[in-house]
Amino acid sequence: MAASDRMVLGPLVGSIDQGTSSTRFLVFNAKTAELLSHHQVEIQQKFPKEGWVEQDPKEILKSVHECVERTCEKLQQLNIDITNIKAIGVSNQRETTVVWDKTTGEPLYNAIVWLDLRTQSTVERLLKRIPGKNKAFFKFRTGLPLSTYFSAVKLRWLLDNVEEIRQAVDDGRAMFGTIDSWLIWVCICGKKGGIHCTDVTNASRTMLFNIHSLEWDPELCQFFDIPMEILPKVRSSSEIYGLMKICPSLKSGALTGVPISGCLGDQSAALVGQMCFQDGQAKNTYGTGCFLLCNTGQKCVFSEHGLLTTIAYKLGRDQPVCYALEGSVAIAGAVVRWLRDNLGIVKTAQEVEKLAAEVGTSYGCYFVPAFSGLYAPYWEPSARGIICGLTQFTNKNHIAFAALEAVCFQTREILDAINKDSGIPLSQLQVDGGMTNNKILMQLQSDILCIPVVKPSMPETTALGAAMAAGAAEGVGIWSLNPGDLTAVTCERFEPQINPEESEFRYARWKKAVMKSMGWETSEAPPNG
Repeated sequence: MAASDRMVLGPLVGSIDQGTSSTRFLVFNAKTAELLSHHQVEIQQKFPKEGWVEQDPKEILKSVHECVERTCEKLQQLNIDITNIKAIGVSNQRETTVVWDKTTGEPLYNAIVWLDLRTQSTVERLLKRIPGKNKAFFKFRTGLPLSTYFSAVKLRWLLDNVEEIRQAVDDGRAMFGTIDSWLIWVCICGKKGGIHCTDVTNASRTMLFNIHSLEWDPELCQFFDIPMEILPKVRSSSEIYGLMKICPSLKSGALTGVPISGCLGDQSAALVGQMCFQDGQAKNTYGTGCFLLCNTGQKCVFSEHGLLTTIAYKLGRDQPVCYALEGSVAIAGAVVRWLRDNLGIVKTAQEVEKLAAEVGTSYGCYFVPAFSGLYAPYWEPSARGIICGLTQFTNKNHIAFAALEAVCFQTREILDAINKDSGIPLSQLQVDGGMTNNKILMQLQSDILCIPVVKPSMPETTALGAAMAAGAAEGVGIWSLNPGDLTAVTCERFEPQINPEESEFRYARWKKAVMKSMGWETSEAPPNG
């Protein structure tokens, strides 16, 4: 095909969306924000011991290469000229921790995933060094409680338990990063001079970063005993970090030399993609976990109700930093994967909606999926998953319904906390993420919140947010973030259909179930024999 036959669409922006369950590469039209093509690859999660969750950093990298190649091939089949891809953004699962050798380019251990619980004893040991064992001791510096969730304790565990990593640190060969740092380092030259960087949103999830000074905090690094020389350089979320060097196997040599110019942790990326740029705007993303973020503007707001304070974005080197309150739920889409892979009651995630629709009720069955303890608003690592209210009448349909309801109840808990902290109740909830394709779930969510739920017709807002940051970067300048230039989004709306009394009754029963899930696990070893 002659180059002149190719469709001319103006500048395009690619987006690497590396999540917990899958990797995707998506390409957007920078002028219209239209999604032109994408490819997705599921990522394997390894569970080597109870409570441990790992992924292979090389498998993650391979999945990125595969997604880029397949998407470019699909664009070529659509007669779209891939040389029009002018920038690439990265959005990633946050907190997941990788340490690699900068001389060989090889990871020194599997990535420890954000959901992983192996660090519970590390957290307890660190708490003993804090006055009053106060989990919130570093909250006003980091926005975060001391928890297994964040990167610093995972890195501490790696330094304590993996000899290869200790040796690499001593030799000056070790590099630490979250998934964004690993991908950017490899994609921009790798061991031949890769750029070791992260952005403020990802840095703010490590517990080593001061969210006011926007720098690694020497006192925090000292407390966790983390050598500062292994940390990446912290940059804004929208600037040119370097030029892409992957995809040599594509016949066209596509994307070599394209700037990587946007980087946001996935939940921040979704906030940008939902265009929540005003103080008070909020979104809820339903992925492996569930994350409700409310933009608080340039004001750092600290929660009285179990929410995190996090960096929302910093869209340019000279742009102000914006903050958000966040409610984090560990298990949302992961509960559907569990029903599929562990219980085997469905073969595909889509079947859960069908099973739930057949009964339309959980028949008094409640499911608290505290597989990794409880996150917001409880921060209770001792909790474990329970299914209660079972009778001889209960069947797999009711359990499927209860699993979907659990996602909605957990969202209600964090929405209540955000409403209390902000003092201004949200009048509707903007939603995105893979689970929002489930119409039963969206209707249930509206019923349980007693407010409308609004879903954009293009649900890939995480990838869109990273693309917007990349396209708007200085030196790229093909995507305008001025409010007047942003494309109006068409939405599907779900209105509450049950009376508030029924909703409150079900929510009260859920709270009762949550109480029963707590205090289940202790870190004391069982007696021998």
